[in-house]
Amino acid sequence: MRKAILLGAAALLATVSMARADGPNPVEIRQTGFDLLSANFAGIRAVAAAKGDVKTMEASAKAIVRFAALLPALFPAGSDKGETKAKPEIWSDNAGFMKAAAAMGAAAEKLAALAKAGDADGFAAQVKEVGAACGACHKEYRQK
Repeated sequence: MRKAILLGAAALLATVSMARADGPNPVEIRQTGFDLLSANFAGIRAVAAAKGDVKTMEASAKAIVRFAALLPALFPAGSDKGETKAKPEIWSDNAGFMKAAAAMGAAAEKLAALAKAGDADGFAAQVKEVGAACGACHKEYRQK
């Protein structure tokens, strides 16, 4: 799992280095971040489903907390162009988008605390809450 996270971080850095003449491409950066988030969350779900050692997932949950805090910055004005699934509502209802990002972060923060405590049952239940927070944001702010 750690190897996958390190490879993902390297991919994110590579994407950041793929700068355009006017700077890094925010669409590519956020898409890479979401790919990493998805892979990270898949690992979390797998450990919960297998009733594995949830203590090993604390760092993964904290990574979701940090990514959620970065989300608003990944959607600057003008980054609605190109190959993106971002709905215009991200910019027209930015307060709602920021609230959704904060909800995901709060859910992941609780997940990290449950992982640290080794509470496998609580962790498994909270995985569903994190997934629901992600899904709620997708419903409002992501095109299918």
